[in-house]
Amino acid sequence: MFTQLAALLAAATLVTGRAVRRDTADGFPNPNATQLVVIENTADGTLSDAPPPPSLNESSIPIFQLINFNENFEVAFFASLIENITANVAGFTLPTEKKEEILEILETVLAQEQLHAIDAANVLKHFNASLIPKPCTYIFPGAIDINSSIALAATFTDVVLGTLQDAAEGLAINGDLGPIREVASIIGQEGQQSGFYRLLLNQKPSEKPFLTTNVGAFAWSALQQFVVSCPFNLSDIAIPIFPPLQVTNGTGGLTIEPRDQRLSFIANLTGSSKAEQFINETDPDLFVTYFSGQLLPITVPVEDAEWFGENNTQLRFGAEFPFEENILVGLTIAALTTKDNFTSYGEVVEATIAAPGLIEVVDGALSWNLLSD
Repeated sequence: MFTQLAALLAAATLVTGRAVRRDTADGFPNPNATQLVVIENTADGTLSDAPPPPSLNESSIPIFQLINFNENFEVAFFASLIENITANVAGFTLPTEKKEEILEILETVLAQEQLHAIDAANVLKHFNASLIPKPCTYIFPGAIDINSSIALAATFTDVVLGTLQDAAEGLAINGDLGPIREVASIIGQEGQQSGFYRLLLNQKPSEKPFLTTNVGAFAWSALQQFVVSCPFNLSDIAIPIFPPLQVTNGTGGLTIEPRDQRLSFIANLTGSSKAEQFINETDPDLFVTYFSGQLLPITVPVEDAEWFGENNTQLRFGAEFPFEENILVGLTIAALTTKDNFTSYGEVVEATIAAPGLIEVVDGALSWNLLSD
C-alpha cells in the first residue's frame, strides 16, 4: 500500500520473492451458495439480509469501488500470511500451540474480509456500476517475517479505519443514509483487528481516543504501492492518484519515536502538472500537512528543499513533526501541499501534490511478547 512500507525491509516482496494472485477453492470473489455458507461459518457471521436502499447517488459508486478494491487487497494479504505461517516459511515459524491459535484467528479475519469485499461488490452489482473491481496481482513490501507482516497489517488497518470515516461522511453528504450503518459496523470490526495486531506488537490495544481520519484519495494512492497488475483500468475508478510521498526516518516512517523532531521526506513528482511550477525552486512555497486523530489538519513549512533525479522532478526535504503539542501517538498521515491553514480534510486533497506519507509513533512497549515462546 505504501511507499514507506516498501522501505520497511529493503523493499522485499514476499518471502517467496513473487507477486501474489489468489486462486482458491472457496470461490472468492464470486462464491456459490455452498461456498458462501463455508465462508460465513468461518467468519462467525453472515452477510446482512436487509434489503438494499432504493437508490444510490452516482457519486457514491467510487466509495464502494474503493472499499471493494481495498478488501480484495486485504483478502490476498491475509491469505498469503496464512500460507507462509502454515508452511513454516523461514521467519514465519511459531510454537505449535501459538501457531494453531494465530492461524485460527487469521482464518476468521480472512473470511470476514471476504464478506466485506462481497458486500461492497453486491452494492455495486445492485446499482449496475460500470466497474466492479476484481482481485489484482499484489506484492507486499516488507512482509518478510511474522512481525513485519503484523506491523504492515496494523498500519493498513489504521489507514482503513480513517478511510471508512471519510466513506461514511461521503455517503451522508450524498444522501445515501442506508449503507452508513453497515459501514459503521465494519469500522468497529476493523478496530477490533487493529487492537489485536497492536497487542501482538507489544503495544497498547487502543491507539488513541479518536482514531486518525483519512480521505479516500490518500487511501487509493497508498494502495497503488501494492499493485503489480489489475484486470481493469485503475483510471476507471474516479478517485485521484497522487505521486508517492516517502518518509525516510524510522524504518520508512513506521517506528518514529514519541518526541518533537524533524522528519525527512522524498516526493517523486515526475509527471505531476500540479508540481511543475515549483520544480527547481530553492525555497518552494510548500507545506507538509498532517492528519492525526480528529484534529484539524496541522501544517508546517517545507525546509531545505533539494531537487534531484531525472529532470529534477524528485524533491528531498525536511519538516518539523510537532509531537508534544498535538500528542501525535499512533498513526499520522502526511501530505505535501501547496497551502496551509486548512479548515477541512477535503481542502487538503485539493491542495495536495504528493501523498500519503505514513507515520507510526511507537509510544513504549508492553512487557510481554505474544509471538514468542
